[in-house]
Amino acid sequence: MQFHRVVITGLGTLNPLGNDVPTTWQNALAGRSGIGPITLFDASSHKVRIAGEVKGFDPKEHFGSRDARRLDRYSQLAIVAARQAVADAGWDMEHLDRDRVGVIIGSGIGGIGTFAHEMRVYETRGPGRVSPFLVPMMLADTAPGLIAIEFGLRGPNFAVVAACASGTNAVGEAFHVIRRGDADAMLVGGADAVIIPLAMAGLEVMTALSKRNDEPERASRPFDANRDGFVMGEGATFLTLETLEHARARGANIIAEVVGYGATNDAFHITAPDADGGGAALCIRNALESAGLKPEQISYINAHGTSTRLNDKSETAAIKAVFGEHAYNIPVSSTKSMTGHLLGGAGALEAMFSALAIRDGILPPTINYETPDPECDLDYVPNEARRADVRYVLSNSFGFGGHNGSIILGRYEG
Repeated sequence: MQFHRVVITGLGTLNPLGNDVPTTWQNALAGRSGIGPITLFDASSHKVRIAGEVKGFDPKEHFGSRDARRLDRYSQLAIVAARQAVADAGWDMEHLDRDRVGVIIGSGIGGIGTFAHEMRVYETRGPGRVSPFLVPMMLADTAPGLIAIEFGLRGPNFAVVAACASGTNAVGEAFHVIRRGDADAMLVGGADAVIIPLAMAGLEVMTALSKRNDEPERASRPFDANRDGFVMGEGATFLTLETLEHARARGANIIAEVVGYGATNDAFHITAPDADGGGAALCIRNALESAGLKPEQISYINAHGTSTRLNDKSETAAIKAVFGEHAYNIPVSSTKSMTGHLLGGAGALEAMFSALAIRDGILPPTINYETPDPECDLDYVPNEARRADVRYVLSNSFGFGGHNGSIILGRYEG
């Protein structure tokens, strides 16, 4: 079987740092935080009152009043990010073989906001008042279906649901679809919009979230000794992937190349990671093997780095297990320190950051890193962006259920 090289040609995003790629990247490199007080609902009765919200987003501007009401926020964000990525890639739909182009999205939960709202309608007004759009609005696979309809893309189309690894798994699965020749191009991304009372309450009682309500910008602090939980975020990011031949034929601007992918499970616990990072280490090794790379060839790691006690320790252990003493020579940063944790949307956003790090030769920082943790003792690119010669980037995502996903991006060199 002939395997195709897969390149990234377009990017689009809405997230707590910005509603487009240039703004997001500028803010990330400046070390700005997108975390603030919750405004999407009245959180005054909650123990956690901070989150990373998408700001200044009016769905009516993008869809009109009627259609906006028929889309969950998850789908709204996903569609707009996908539109940005298509425009950035310069796809000409009239000359694209749309039978050979598909859409994959990663989402941990899908339209949970719609589900929670319509449950209240059912309980207060009865079954006859539930929206006829409830089911399509809540399904995770609605967003890729709607994106396919908008652009007429008839290739492979589905949603990947693997908790916080969903976005990375989506990119990896799209990579495989193209690599084995089932499509010429894929529009792939991740999205979640779960800043709603019910979801926040569920994570609060799990004690998973940071309670630094009085200093939201300093709440997400991956690998810092004083971290106390992750910060919920929301948003969507899409990438256009193409075979190298397809991209060259149309004169596309190539941002980076996808070269490897690994996916495993801890088989350990439904919410806690394996303490020694065994499942994550296997995932990283699989990604390296897929890419045909040696560990010392990795220039930078965009970590899962959630800012929880267990995850940061476990991921550090996994990196050490794979890279040995060389782990101390590899810069590792967590952009969740600035964006919060977008759940299923995290991996795609972090793939975008990884591609931009390669393109521009600069590493985004881990902000709020103030007090070293003896169990997390790697180079976490603390507080300031750093210039670097970036050849290959490893991006990790790990999720509830023990799901692990790792992708490797490389500099395109012809």
